[in-house]
Amino acid sequence: MKIALIGATGFVGSHLLTEALSRGHEVTAIVRNPSKLSVQHENLRVAVGDVNKVEEFAQQLTGHDVVVSSFNPGWTNPNLYQDFLQGSKDIEAATEKSGVKRLVTIGGAGSLYIDGQQLVDGPQFPADIKPGATSARDYLNQLKQNDTLDWTFFSPAIEMHQGISTGRTGQYRLGLEAPVFNDEGRSVLSGEDLAVVILDELEQPKHIRQRFTAAY
Repeated sequence: MKIALIGATGFVGSHLLTEALSRGHEVTAIVRNPSKLSVQHENLRVAVGDVNKVEEFAQQLTGHDVVVSSFNPGWTNPNLYQDFLQGSKDIEAATEKSGVKRLVTIGGAGSLYIDGQQLVDGPQFPADIKPGATSARDYLNQLKQNDTLDWTFFSPAIEMHQGISTGRTGQYRLGLEAPVFNDEGRSVLSGEDLAVVILDELEQPKHIRQRFTAAY
């Protein structure tokens, strides 16, 4: 499979890159700063791209089987809400223009529901990540209107960050609109296993035009 990967130098993207290459896929890592990408592999091609330049970006996506976006303009970006929303919309538009049918977007857990309320609207939601989480939620609502692409939106477990030390287990459970909890009442997934979930979805699609989630 020929995969165009956006955000390959980030926490999520780097795990996606490792997992995709380990499975023998051809990956084009489209990055802003190639010096941050230290991986070398015979199936890896590195391209410098700007997601906001839709026409140019569409040309870079052409010829791939799927576009996987782990786009994130930076959690400390003061304009995170607007930059994430606009960037995601531009990636969607470029994918359409490129002729690639399949788009898989990594969003956040904030749009998942507990007791009819989205997590991002709850009083305990962390203020420092709320702009990004709200933007991902609002983008999901827009993506749901797209009836051209075979899109998929993935919401990670509530606890999915660099502090999760389980590594790659290859084990997970799936959900759709609500978080998946373990026996301890926690929703947890490592970055390595997030990559397993996404590559499994690419190889055996189960969530076309759906949002889904996963955790242990």
